[in-house]
This record gives sequence, structure tokens and C-alpha cells, in this order.
Amino acid sequence: MVATVILFLLVVVMGFYLIYYLYDIYQHRDCLEKHTSCVKTGAFGFICLFFDVLGIGAFAPHTTLYHRFHQVDDYLIPGTLNVGNAIPTIIQALIFIQLVKVDTLTLVTMLLSSVIGSYLGASIVAKMDERKIRLSMGIALLITALFMFLSAIGVMDIGGNAMGLTGIKLFVAIVINFILGALMTVGVGLYSPCMALVSLLGMSPTIAFPIMMGSCAFLMPVCGVKFIQSGMYNRKAALSSTIAGSVGVLLAAFIVKSLPLQVLRWGVVVVVIYTACSMLKQV
Repeated sequence: MVATVILFLLVVVMGFYLIYYLYDIYQHRDCLEKHTSCVKTGAFGFICLFFDVLGIGAFAPHTTLYHRFHQVDDYLIPGTLNVGNAIPTIIQALIFIQLVKVDTLTLVTMLLSSVIGSYLGASIVAKMDERKIRLSMGIALLITALFMFLSAIGVMDIGGNAMGLTGIKLFVAIVINFILGALMTVGVGLYSPCMALVSLLGMSPTIAFPIMMGSCAFLMPVCGVKFIQSGMYNRKAALSSTIAGSVGVLLAAFIVKSLPLQVLRWGVVVVVIYTACSMLKQV
């Protein structure tokens, strides 16, 4: 019953968000970014969201591609990621919340905490200058690389069989997911740290999928609206990512059965560290 309500709310959120988002694109249709390639950013969106479904995460590789190929100005990357990836992430959540069962109280409280964190975080990021955003993103990428490294060497694969949390463990999960929601607004992907969190608290790593995808599905439209209001995002890149990324999500969820994910994780770790150092060098 609760899962059905959550799915219904996601559909409603997606509908209202799409209307608001596309109306902003329409209003600015004559001044879209000329230096941004729809083909390149669309390809980035397809690739990153495809692997997002498989648990690698989209924010870190997406940031690297935007920065390396000069498609999105660094200070616009956090907003572009949250605005453009919101719809593909909602599609992920609609799929995985139905497939994976998780304790209702754990799911709902962690979703709410991440949304509140993202709302407050987006308000802060929208007021930051380019230097501070670049510094934040450089540090964020290093943190992400650390979690991906721990996942690659198997340190995070220590979860138990619990379907939910209670007591102090639930409180810790709520607080940390609040922080992760806030960090999403500066480009720290929630997937890897969330998977680490649920594993460390004794839950099955599989449980991380509906929690992390549901968290992002609700928080990204919330902070995405804040970025849209402030104009702090690349409209052409975001729209290309939304369209191509949605296709990538559906392809990965329903067609792909196996890929050399371990090799890919190591490759992403190296590239993310390089990008982080490059950003920090420009501060």
C-alpha cells in the first residue's frame, strides 16, 4: 500500500516537474547555449544514466565528461546534473521500488530526509560563486572516488540480511541521508555512499537500490526547481541528458543482463580522481 502511494507521488512529481522544466526551456528557446552540443551531451546522458541503473552512479562520470569536453561551465554542472537527470532517475525509482521490498518506515524516513537536505543545499549552492563551486565539486569528486574505490575492492560489500532499520541505526541512516541529499546539490552522487551506509548498518546491499533511487527521484526535482528558478544550469545539456538518459535507463533496466562492471568501476575511479585534481588546480 505504501509503495503504491510512493509510486503515485513519483508520477505526480514527475508530471509537475516536467511541466515546470519544459516551460523554462520554452521561455529561453532563443538563447540556448551555442557552445553546447546536443549530440555530445545526449551521448553523455545515455552512457552515464545507463550505468547509473547498474549501480555505478551518474554524477561523477557526468561531471568528468562535461568538464573534459567543455560542454558545461563548471559552476553550472551541479544544477545541470540535478535538473537534467531528475526524470531518468524517477524512471529508475518507479522500476526498483516495485522490484525490491524494503521496510516501509526505513524507506519513507530516508526519502524525506534526503529531500529536506537537498532543498536546503540547493538554496546555498545557488548563491555560491564559481570558485567555491569548483572547490566544492573537486572535494566532492574525491569523496565519490573514495567510495567507488572501497566498492571496487569489496570493502563496502559487508551488508547483512536486514530489510529495514530501527532505533539508533534508523536515526543514523536518516541523519546521513539528509547530509547526502544536501551534498547532491554540489555534485556528490548519492548512490555509492548510500550503498555503503545501508551495508554498514547491516542491511542487504540490494536494499540500497530502492532507497538511493527513491531518494534521488524525490530530491532531484525539488532542488532542480531551485536551480531552474535561479537559472543555474545549462538548458541544452540538461534537456539532452533527460531525453537520452531516459532511453539509457530503460535499456539497462530491461535488456542488459551482465557487463564487466568491476573493470568499469576502476576506470571511473581513475578518471574521477583526475577530474577532481584538475578542478582543484583551477581554484
